[in-house]
Amino acid sequence: MVVLGIDPGSLNTGYGVIQESSGVLSVLVCGVIRLHPRRSHAERIGEIYRELAKVITDFQPERIALETAFLSRNVQSALKLGQVRGAVIALAMNQHLTLHEYAPREVKSAITGRGAASKEQVAFMVTRMLGLTVAPKPFDVTDALGIALCDLLRGESRNAYLPVQKARCGKSSWSQFVAASPDKVVR
Repeated sequence: MVVLGIDPGSLNTGYGVIQESSGVLSVLVCGVIRLHPRRSHAERIGEIYRELAKVITDFQPERIALETAFLSRNVQSALKLGQVRGAVIALAMNQHLTLHEYAPREVKSAITGRGAASKEQVAFMVTRMLGLTVAPKPFDVTDALGIALCDLLRGESRNAYLPVQKARCGKSSWSQFVAASPDKVVR
């Protein structure tokens, strides 16, 4: 299984490709797409799309794991992050890849056992779990690798956003939804 983890950002987007084979984890590539702040937001989104498309072409991941948006007090930042996430989602669908999304707390919990872990703690555990001698820098990279690891640990049990997905319809109650979708409920 090969998973591409993405930590989206409008100026720095981290990515990491991890391969799992017979229980052995290895990093195929990781890095950060650094964008010039003077370029227009549309140009930056285009560059993120093109750079991640190259990574997909080169390393052929089977799934993409993406960090969900978090609540922000700055509305402009939240909107820009949403647009970057939209570009990544469009890329995943255009490449016919399965997409899983993870909240930051869920990633931290999967990697460190604590949803409120610091970036330093996540970087330390990612480094240990992947058998690296030095933690990749900056935190955008270790966050992306953590997202990919989270997907490898939890991804098979999740409902994924598939490239072509049938719409569900019919009457349902919240209790039926919770019973049928335990992975969607945050406790």
